[in-house]
Amino acid sequence: MKKGSGQGPEPAEGAAGRIERETLNSYLDMHLFGATNGVRLFEAAAHSWVGTEHGRVISDLQQEIDEERLRLRRVIERSGHRPGRGKMFVAHISARLAEVNPVNPWRRKTSTGAQLELESLLSLLRGKESLWETLIALRSTNPTADGLEFSDEELQELLEEAGDQQARIAGIIGSTAADRFLKG
Repeated sequence: MKKGSGQGPEPAEGAAGRIERETLNSYLDMHLFGATNGVRLFEAAAHSWVGTEHGRVISDLQQEIDEERLRLRRVIERSGHRPGRGKMFVAHISARLAEVNPVNPWRRKTSTGAQLELESLLSLLRGKESLWETLIALRSTNPTADGLEFSDEELQELLEEAGDQQARIAGIIGSTAADRFLKG
C-alpha cells in the first residue's frame, strides 16, 4: 500500500516486533474504564428517553456495549493481566455518578443537555471504534499479536458494530435536533 493511497493506515517503519504488553495492558485498562462509564451513561440516556422510540434504541445500545465491555474484560484477563484495582474502583465510582446524568440532569429531550447527552454517547462510541482500529493495526503489523485474543474476524465485526452504533445515535440526533433548536 502506498502512502496517501487512502486505503487505510500504513504500518510504522520497523513496527513488526514484539508488543509492549505493559503499554497495551494500560491502554486496554483505560478502554475498560471508559466502557464501564459508557454503560452507565447509556443507561442514564435511556432513562432520559424512556417512553420514546429512541429510548429503546439507546437501551439496546447500552446492552450491546455492556456485552462488549465484558468481552474486553475476559480478553484482558485471559492474557494474564488483571485490570488495575484502583482504576476499576474509580471507574465504578464514576459510573455511579454518571447515573445522575451530569449532562442532562433534568432529562429534557428538548434541551441543550439532551443534545450534549447524545453527542457524548456518539463520542464514547467513536472512542470504542478507535480501540478496534488500533487493535486491527496491531494485528496487521504483528499477526500473532502476543496473546491479543481477538481474531481478525472478531475485530472487524466489532469495528463494523461500532460504526452501526454510531449511525443509530447520529440518527437520533438528526431526527430530534429540530425539536431542540427550531421554534414552532
